[in-house]
Amino acid sequence: MKKYISEFIGTAVLVIFGCGIAVVSGGDLVATALAFGLAIVAMAYVIGNVSGCHVNPAVSLAMLISKRMTLKDFCGYVVAQFLGGLAGAGLLYGILSMTTGGVTGLGTNGYGEASALGLGMWGAVLVEVVLTFVFVYTILGVTADKEKSSIAGVVIGLTLTFVHLLGINLTGTSVNPARSFGPALIMGGTAMAQYWVFLVAPLVGAALSAVVYKYLNTEE
Repeated sequence: MKKYISEFIGTAVLVIFGCGIAVVSGGDLVATALAFGLAIVAMAYVIGNVSGCHVNPAVSLAMLISKRMTLKDFCGYVVAQFLGGLAGAGLLYGILSMTTGGVTGLGTNGYGEASALGLGMWGAVLVEVVLTFVFVYTILGVTADKEKSSIAGVVIGLTLTFVHLLGINLTGTSVNPARSFGPALIMGGTAMAQYWVFLVAPLVGAALSAVVYKYLNTEE
């Protein structure tokens, strides 16, 4: 149970600070990218030794495919992550609703008119698959060697930062179905209608990373 509670907390923190800074900074590229990356670094060194700090169903899927976790834990992790993402978005909504400007957004993802650069649907799918592949492939590599455990959190956080630097103006950068779910559900409308891309594409990217990692980086 401690693992699931840790995943709930970690995902909530990621949404509160990552999406929150995206909103209060007016979508500042660097600030938002750093917020997501630093949230992961912070949580990695708090819950990493409890749950592994996946805080992302795509990461958990890759770990399942790589046989680093059981199906039971995978299901528990995913439920906890989605609930954490929803709780984080709800808390963020509550905070923003008490400001004079009210709730103008929750850091939702999108394509077409919801994309800063007008990226189309299939472009958004491709971007999310590629960004998630890079992010999860890095996680698989840096967590495979116990000698790297002391720096794993920093490496993962920096990787999440740099994929955000590319993706923010394209899709808002999801690479995490649970991070996207809460804000999309609460904001509704276009954000929820387009959510399927940010559910499916990250899972595809994660699955591909697990297959490629097994082929290139193991002797099996």
